[in-house]
Amino acid sequence: MIFNYYVTGNTAEGFVNFLESNVEGIEKLVILKHASNKFKTMVMKQLIKNYKTTDDIEVLNSPLGNDYLDGMILRDKSIAVIVDSIAANLKGTEINLEPQSKQLDDTHALNEIQKYTQEAYSNFAAGLNVHDKLEAIYINEMNFDRADQLAWEFNVKLLKDYSKRDTSKIKHRLFGTNTADGVVNVVPQILDTLSKNYFIKGRAGTGKSTFMKKIAYACSDHGFDVELYHCSFDPNSIDMVLVRELDFCIFDSTDPHEFFPERDGDEIVDLYKELVTPGTDEKYEKEIAELNSRYKSYMKKGIKSLKAAGTYLERNEEKYIGNFSDNEIEAAAADIITLIK
Repeated sequence: MIFNYYVTGNTAEGFVNFLESNVEGIEKLVILKHASNKFKTMVMKQLIKNYKTTDDIEVLNSPLGNDYLDGMILRDKSIAVIVDSIAANLKGTEINLEPQSKQLDDTHALNEIQKYTQEAYSNFAAGLNVHDKLEAIYINEMNFDRADQLAWEFNVKLLKDYSKRDTSKIKHRLFGTNTADGVVNVVPQILDTLSKNYFIKGRAGTGKSTFMKKIAYACSDHGFDVELYHCSFDPNSIDMVLVRELDFCIFDSTDPHEFFPERDGDEIVDLYKELVTPGTDEKYEKEIAELNSRYKSYMKKGIKSLKAAGTYLERNEEKYIGNFSDNEIEAAAADIITLIK
């Protein structure tokens, strides 16, 4: 089975990288070096093709866009193959995919990529500042005692039939991010791997992230491994908690990743209904509409900047496209397979 997620993302705090917790304990870490992101991706896809019929594969999607990958992990074999651009702080076996190649980078294109990417981060940060004002409206109408009680009730229901264990691990990830292709996520694929999903509904500032953090820490304290999916807008917030040993996840099911239950057993947890003073939406309707409009405007500007960066990335990649063949891609993948056997 192939399982996709992100370990890097474009956020209001800039570029974030959660790779380390996902390769902790991996015995064979291979780092692919090449100036072309597309060439590294093509080699990665060839590796995935070779292993997908026999192994479960964790595929690390890339915030560069849909045509790129950050890596792959064969956890049962304790093997990870990662692109060099996100592995700067990790020790592994480096493979220079084309040691004799000349640097063909377009300096102007690289400068424009940097410029537009930073421009995107500035817009996302401005959007977060507006979003904080939107959150404040609902925070002032929150019943915090009820929020604590609701989280406690949820955890009791979730864990009451399980004995406490000694150790657990937390893996930090994202289920989507902001890219040159727009705002993307792999939520439907994640939900399909689990028998029980909780869809959190609410508004900005209604405690969705705090609620999920309490669930995550309760499960971890109980000895269960936890997958913690950070928000790709504000990485200090949590958008999903997944515990495979309990076969469930709970996630922020609001825009821009809004979904609804489609299977028996899946549930909605509506924190606005449970925790916020009735009539809050109506009471602050004008302010909420104005702040939402400003916030979304900054997000659209940020995505537009990432699209511009993506255009220059493609221009730079074009300098490499004609320099490798299918045979070279297959040969590079074969060399890696030989190394990691």
